Amino acid sequence: MPQLPAPDYPDDVRARLQADAREIIARYPDSRSALLPLLHLVQAEEGHVTRTGMRFCADMLGLTTAEVTAVATFYTMYRRKPSGDYQVGVCTNTLCAVMGGDAIFEALQDHLGVGNGETTGDGKVTLEHIECNAACDFAPVVMVNWEFFDNQTVASAKRLVDDLRAGTQVEPTRGAPLCTFKDTARILAGFPDEREGAVEASGSAGPASLIGLRLAKGETTPARVVHPRGSGAPQGEPPHGASPAEHLSSHDAPQDTSASDPAHPAGPVAEEGE
Repeated sequence: MPQLPAPDYPDDVRARLQADAREIIARYPDSRSALLPLLHLVQAEEGHVTRTGMRFCADMLGLTTAEVTAVATFYTMYRRKPSGDYQVGVCTNTLCAVMGGDAIFEALQDHLGVGNGETTGDGKVTLEHIECNAACDFAPVVMVNWEFFDNQTVASAKRLVDDLRAGTQVEPTRGAPLCTFKDTARILAGFPDEREGAVEASGSAGPASLIGLRLAKGETTPARVVHPRGSGAPQGEPPHGASPAEHLSSHDAPQDTSASDPAHPAGPVAEEGE
């Protein structure tokens, strides 16, 4: 049966969203270019993009709901159903997978009792696999609300989600301090992060990501960005050779990653030809 038209927002909510939407639309010479940030705006309101939110975007931009729906269903950053305060994305693309990402994702599903795209009963964590977190230098990588947690292991990833559910403060390896998914969506809509020190803490790419640029500029670099697996980093040295200005995650894994975890071996299990 055809769906009835989506209900509208309450008057006070709609008035508030209209003021924000007009501010966003004014940034673009063509109003329809504001659709992506408007979808983040309505996602910040309800935690996912509802039919009401898509109707609102269509009304503000003079588009059809079909046009808005086509965009909202194309991009994976827009949620189509209620989700948790923390989106935990485990990279399962090639490099992260062979370094242990597949083992981490499988372990978290068992640990949390949820499947891909599902949310824990307390509404805290939504787990999903992500094709690429764009941080191959620090594989395997987990992201929480799009902030990086590098060089993870099964154990460190379990500790991370447990702390998120318990309300314990955690710090990403690189990036601003964590906020809820709704707050993240509002920032992605183009509104400033007003938390004290958050912008300054956002930092930049890690040293492993920048080594190619430094070599191209003729700068000297250490012989290795990370220490050989199995040897461990020297006592007191950061696990991935961070610069003094870089702060480490409260959940950075030790140098032995899940790729070297005997319970979750990575790579071939037999010699070639056997």
